[in-house]
This record gives sequence, C-alpha cells and structure tokens, in this order.
Amino acid sequence: MRLFRSLTFRLALIYLALFAISVALLLAVTWWSTVIQPIEDVEESVLAEADALADIYIVDGRRALEAALAQRATTISERKAFHAFTGTDGGIVANLPTWPSRASSGFARFEADLYVDGDEDDYEALVYEQVFKDGARLFVGRDVEDIAEREELIQQMLLWGAAAVLVLGLAGGVVMSLAVGRRIEAVNATARKVIAGDLSGRVPTRGSGDDFDQLGDTLNDMLGRIEELVEAVSRVSDSIAHELRTPLARLQADLGELGAARDPAARAELLDAAMAEAARLQATFDSLLRIARLETGRHSIDRKPVHLEALLRDAADFYAPEIEAQGRTLDVEIAKGLATSGDANLLFQAVTNLLDNALKHAPGGSRIRLTGRQERGAVIEVADDGPGIPAEHRDRVTERFYRVPGSDGRPGLGLGLSVVAAVARAHGGALELADGAPGLVVRLRLPA
Repeated sequence: MRLFRSLTFRLALIYLALFAISVALLLAVTWWSTVIQPIEDVEESVLAEADALADIYIVDGRRALEAALAQRATTISERKAFHAFTGTDGGIVANLPTWPSRASSGFARFEADLYVDGDEDDYEALVYEQVFKDGARLFVGRDVEDIAEREELIQQMLLWGAAAVLVLGLAGGVVMSLAVGRRIEAVNATARKVIAGDLSGRVPTRGSGDDFDQLGDTLNDMLGRIEELVEAVSRVSDSIAHELRTPLARLQADLGELGAARDPAARAELLDAAMAEAARLQATFDSLLRIARLETGRHSIDRKPVHLEALLRDAADFYAPEIEAQGRTLDVEIAKGLATSGDANLLFQAVTNLLDNALKHAPGGSRIRLTGRQERGAVIEVADDGPGIPAEHRDRVTERFYRVPGSDGRPGLGLGLSVVAAVARAHGGALELADGAPGLVVRLRLPA
C-alpha cells in the first residue's frame, strides 16, 4: 500500500498508461495501413471479378463461365487467383482446395494450401461466394497470405508488447519509486535532524549534478545560511546583554547615589549622569529597533527621487564643524546631478553614520574624504586614514555590537555600520568595505 501512495510510482503508472496508449495508436495505424486497407482493396477487386463472372454465367451459360475461369486461373497476377463453381447437376470446376458446404453469399477467408510435387505452398484465400437462382454456387477469390502473415505478426506484437510494457513498466515504476524514495528520505532525515535542533545537518549529495543534487545543494546552502543567522542571533543576544549590562549598572548606581546625596551640586551631577545613561540606552534601543524594522521589511521604503548631491553636501555641512573641532579635515567631492530613489531620511542617517564612524577612528590631523559618483548607479564613499579593519573582520563588523579587537576603548554603540548595512539592503544596494592603505574605505552602492 505504501508503494501505491508513492507519487513517483503513480507517475510511473501514468507514464506507462500514456506509453501503452501511444503504442496502441501506432499499432492501430499500422494495422489499418498494412491489413485493413489492403484487404479492402482485394475485396473490391474480387467483387468486381465475381460480378463479371456471374454475368457470363447468366448470359452465356456454364461453358462460357468454365472457359473464363480457366483463363483467369492461368493469367499471371500479383495475387494467385482461386475459384470454384458447383453446378446444379453436381459438376464442379475448381482450383480451390475446400469451401463451405452450406451456401452463404458474401466474403470469407480460409486456408487454400496447394501441393505441387510433394511440396506444400501456403495460401490463404479471400473468397466471395455468389449463389444463383438455380442453386449453382460460384466462389471467386485471391490469395492474401502476405496480409494474413502481417496480421498475425501485429497480433503477436500487440500481445507480447502489452505483456512486456506491463511487466517492464511495473518493474521500472517500483525501481524508480524506491530510488527516488531513498533520495527523498535523505532530505526528510536531514529535515528531522534540523527540527530536533542540530543545525549542522546537511542533505547528502552524490556529485552527479542531477536534480536531486541541485535540490540538495540549494537546501544545504539554505541550512548553512540559517545556521549562520541563528549563530548571529545568538551572538547579538549575547552582545545585547553585555552592552546593556554596563549602562544599566551605571544608571542603577547613579540613581542609588542620587537618592542618598544631599548636596545639590552632587545631585545635579548624578542626575546628569543618569540622564546620559538613559539617553544611551534609548539610542541603543532605537538603533536596534530601526535595524530590525529595516531587515524584516516592517519599515516600508517610500521610494521617491533623491538628489544625492544636495543630501551629501548637507551631511558634510552638518559634520564639518565637529570634524574641524577635533583637528581633522573633511574633503568633499560629489558628482553633479548625482541622484537615486529611496528614503532621503534613511540615506541621510546612513551617510552621517559613516562620517561619525570615520571621525571616531581617524587620528588627529588626518583627512576624512566624502565622495559621490555615478557608477552603474550611485556610489557613496567615506574614507579615513585610521587603523582600518583587518580583512578577516570585515564580514562581521555589520553585526550588531561587533567590535574589532583592540577598539573597545573607542566611543560608540557598535551599531553604526549595522544601520548602514540595513539601509543599503532596504534600498536594494550593498555596503562594501575595502582597505584604504592606510585606513578604511566604506562604499555604499545604491541603484540608479
């Protein structure tokens, strides 16, 4: 019963039925063209001969008919001529070995084998019988042995072919169902393993490149990506707990000291510290919420034309005073008419995050470069002369709270590049990090 529930086996049976129907149609066409049509042609010829001989008998009498039959028997033809005439007086003129004893007008087929010098020649006669009013009977026929052989051959082909198709089709269906079933069961086993919590499970492949291998490769890529995402979520959860523990502890300590302080100046200072920690926590949660909404599509992008040239210059003007106050120089180079489509507010935040990130890492007296150009879309670059990011860490710096080893003492939440990457993906773009030699080049690619 399990075999019949198999989709593969049912498909094999359907294919078997379609194949059998196709073979039957082919044999039917062959039967008609090699048996039915030739038989009809012979019947038409024999009927014409029988009518002509009957007219001779009716008009000219028996002797004339016997002479016509003798001449017909000796005439060379593609098909051997057969005849028999039984008169009312019991006389017989025939080269037909046998015929029915009971009179019956119409066509009939029967054996007409002849013996010549002890050898048997096989014939099958297609004979038309005509009964006259006086009781005489006339048989006129032609040899159709070749047609009968073809008919027998097609019948045997139909019989043995049907048996072969049935046996081989069922056997093939069983084999195919078992083979496909094993491949599907391998996928099911991997799925059950993953459901049980083992994300390292993978679908086994044979390296043949067939459909199942392609499906297995796709599923394995998906499982690998899911494993990476789960690990990233685990790391983010740990990072959130770690990052929030310190400001919460400081906030709790400040509030505790605030409650015990009596000096107004000290209370004001503690209150400012508590407010700063609360603002830091608020900023952290806002950034996390913004990233989550962008990545899950809950923050819909209202795509409108954005004049990037003006937006980048506004961002440069916004950060220039802070950059100059900290002893850095901002170089700006933006192509005329640079534009894209998307959410201007999100893009502005992404650019300011990049400038803020560069400001935090660029050493004093260095240059920060903001450029915008057209290159199969819009490309925004922010480069600095800081320590840069080693290549092995560039794929992870867009993770929430991830910090490159050695940068723990620098200010920031560790969410700036995460926000920029989420904005880029939401706009159908990409965030790229490259070595500035020295420093870091962060490249934000946006569609045209």
